[in-house]
Amino acid sequence: MQLMYAPGTCAIGIHIVLEEIGKPYELVKVDFANRAQYGAEFTARNPKSKVPVLVRDDGSVLTEYQAISVWLGLTNPQAKLIPPDAEGHARMLECMDYVVGTMHGQAWRGAMRMVQITPEEAAHPAIQKRGEEMFTRGMGILNDRLAGKDWVVGDFSLADPALFFVSWWRVERMKTPLPANVAAHYERMLARPAVQRALKMEGF
Repeated sequence: MQLMYAPGTCAIGIHIVLEEIGKPYELVKVDFANRAQYGAEFTARNPKSKVPVLVRDDGSVLTEYQAISVWLGLTNPQAKLIPPDAEGHARMLECMDYVVGTMHGQAWRGAMRMVQITPEEAAHPAIQKRGEEMFTRGMGILNDRLAGKDWVVGDFSLADPALFFVSWWRVERMKTPLPANVAAHYERMLARPAVQRALKMEGF
């Protein structure tokens, strides 16, 4: 398998999942600084021009964070990354969808990538303010979800690398403290060997 990624993007969550699984894979760095995601070589794999992209052993390509995570979890049951019960499975997906769709897709883009919403610079302060409000509110929701728990749905699951990547952004990119339960989750994630390996391999 190959993981096409850009350092410090949401692809780090998939990188962690691959490390948790423990099977061989290759990292292929996409040079976002030089807009390689829009070049012919990358768009032949993913015309959406975004990461992560998983190139599987048969040459087929899978895109989108949740789809890649779930496929890796289902095809590697020994890693126990997907809860066996319906409630746990649904709650895992609920967290992943909120993190990827709202926290990443809306709040992060609003707070830190205003130009992706509009090139009109006059609108950027209001967009940034709204993105920050959404991110703060979202972290509060996730903080409540973690009350009394080490991991999002009880045992470690695919939801935890997803939460980690937005927590990592909050700390490393936005330089903003995490609420208490999320901060404790972040520290537990940092203590996992798979997370340490993934961060090191991405240059962090």
